[in-house]
Amino acid sequence: MSSTAGQVIRCKAAVAWEAGKPLVIEEVEVAPPQVMEVRLKILFTSLCHTDVYFWEAKGQTPLFPRIFGHEAGGIVESVGEGVTDLQPGDHVLPVFTGECKECRHCKSEESNMCDLLRINTDRGVMLSDNKSRFSINGKPVYHFVGTSTFSEYTVVHVGCVAKINPAAPLDKVCVLSCGISTGLGATLNVAKPSKGSSIAIFGLGAVGLAAAEGARIAGAARIIGIDLNPKRFNDAKKFGVTEFLNPKDHDKPIQEVIAEMTDGGVDRSVECTGNVNAMISAFECVHDGWGVAVLVGVPNKDDSFKTHPVNLLNERTLKGTFFGNYKPRSDLPSVVEKYMNKELEVEKFITHEVPFAEINKAFEYMLSGDGLRCIIRMDA
Repeated sequence: MSSTAGQVIRCKAAVAWEAGKPLVIEEVEVAPPQVMEVRLKILFTSLCHTDVYFWEAKGQTPLFPRIFGHEAGGIVESVGEGVTDLQPGDHVLPVFTGECKECRHCKSEESNMCDLLRINTDRGVMLSDNKSRFSINGKPVYHFVGTSTFSEYTVVHVGCVAKINPAAPLDKVCVLSCGISTGLGATLNVAKPSKGSSIAIFGLGAVGLAAAEGARIAGAARIIGIDLNPKRFNDAKKFGVTEFLNPKDHDKPIQEVIAEMTDGGVDRSVECTGNVNAMISAFECVHDGWGVAVLVGVPNKDDSFKTHPVNLLNERTLKGTFFGNYKPRSDLPSVVEKYMNKELEVEKFITHEVPFAEINKAFEYMLSGDGLRCIIRMDA
C-alpha cells in the first residue's frame, strides 16, 4: 500500500468557480476512496470540447465550484473496499462512462450503455454516498462525469477505470479515453466499412478525424471529409481523407452533391458535428440497398430529425453510437494495443502541450479552433 493510502491528500487542482471564468489553481483536499472506488494520481490530461461546453454552462443546470476534465492517463494510488481488479501502481485511463459488468447492458454483447455508470453530466458527487471527495476548507467542490481529471489526484468509481499496458506512454494514450475512441469506434465497430468502400465523414474535428482514421485502418478507398472550415482540409489528409467538400461552396444540398460524386451515394457515413441538418445529410447521402449512416454528434435538446420514410424503405440504415460502442474496461485496453502495434497513430491528434499551471491556455486553443488536442502535463 502507498504511504498516503487511507489518508486525505492535499494537492493542486484547477477549479472552475463559475461559468466561463478562467480556472484557478487551488489546493484541494482529496478524500480516500470509498467502496468500489479508486484514487488516481493523474499524470497527463487533455481538454475535450465537452469540458468547454459544460464550463460555459451551456449543457445543464450549472453546478459550481467544479473540477472538470475527463480525458486522462494516470496511476492507481490506492483502492477502496471491494476493489479486486486494480491495485496501486496500475496504469489506467479514467473514462466518463463505465462498465459495472453486472447489468443487462454490460452482459449484452451489443451494448456499452451501463445502467449504473453511463455518463451523467448533472451529478457532481460519488454514487456510494452522494458526497464529493474534493473539498476546499471543508466545503465541497463538485465532480464532473465521475472523473475530474484537472486535479493531481482524483477519485473514480472502479467501473470507470480501464487498466492498460504499463509500457504505453500515458502522455499519448490519454487521448484515447474519450474523443478519439468515440470516432474510431463509430467507424470500426458500427459503420464497419469494407476494404475498397466509400465513406463520408461530417465534421473534421478530433472525433471526425478519428472516424477518418478508422476508415483508413479499415481500408476504405474514398474517404470524403465535409466541413465548413476549409482550414481543416489540409490537416485531414494525414488521417486518410481523400476528398473534401465545403457545403458553403455548393448551391444544392450536400447529400445531392455526394450522391452525384459517388454514383448514387457513399457506402457509409459518420456524422460528428451534432448539427441536425448534417445528420439528415449524412443519412440521405448513403446509397440505397446497403448504405449505413452512423450518428455520433450530440444534438441540441429541441432538435428533431426529419427525413422521408421512403429513404428507410429503400434499404438505408440509420444507427447511433455512444463512445464508439466500446465497453470501457473490456475494450479500451485493446485500443491502446492498436497504438502500441503502430496500427493506430495517436501523435497526429496532439497539436499542443502546456504545463498544468497554464491550463487556461488549453481552453484558449480550443475556443479559437486552433489544433485538435492539447496535453496538460500535471507535473510541469
